[in-house]
Amino acid sequence: MATWFTADLHFGHRNIIDYCDRPFTDVGEMNDALIQNWNDTVADGDTVWIVGGFALGKIAETLPIVGMLNGTKILVAGNHDRCWLGHGKRAEGWAERYIEAGFDHIVHRCTHVAVGDRRVLVCHFPYRGDSHNQDRFVDARPIDKGEWLLHGHVHERWMSNGRMINVGVDATNFTPISEETIASIISHGPEYDPMQP
Repeated sequence: MATWFTADLHFGHRNIIDYCDRPFTDVGEMNDALIQNWNDTVADGDTVWIVGGFALGKIAETLPIVGMLNGTKILVAGNHDRCWLGHGKRAEGWAERYIEAGFDHIVHRCTHVAVGDRRVLVCHFPYRGDSHNQDRFVDARPIDKGEWLLHGHVHERWMSNGRMINVGVDATNFTPISEETIASIISHGPEYDPMQP
């Protein structure tokens, strides 16, 4: 049984193809590729942490995709997830709908997980940085206390930035990233950039 991490799949979100220069001609092709990459990588007994940004578009069509994906699925809610508590009253009832659709657990705040022999923080938001030109959702961001952080939200901006590791699909070839790969990045230290040769 393996553990995987991913974020910012944005199932059903047509505009993300243009925003992030994703190599898909339409949302159907993108959804199919994300599903296939996931199921070719993740076994039924594995656990996947989805670090926010699962589904957009027509939520009645995109949220059920979670039931098509292998593994035990844990969502760390982010700003594009309707169950995110940052939405206030609009989030009411959505956690139950996400569970009914096929998530096994919803995490509403930052949490810690074991990656190899290290305890790391997991949150949709990075300590700093954004997919836009200014940092949004500042109140929802974790405080940098020197911990390694697995996050999403920045899309293609980076894979590794100091002690922040972006597990979003735009940085991981549209495929969940393994605990072992993350442990290897961490073992190289915060100056290491896995995107550089």
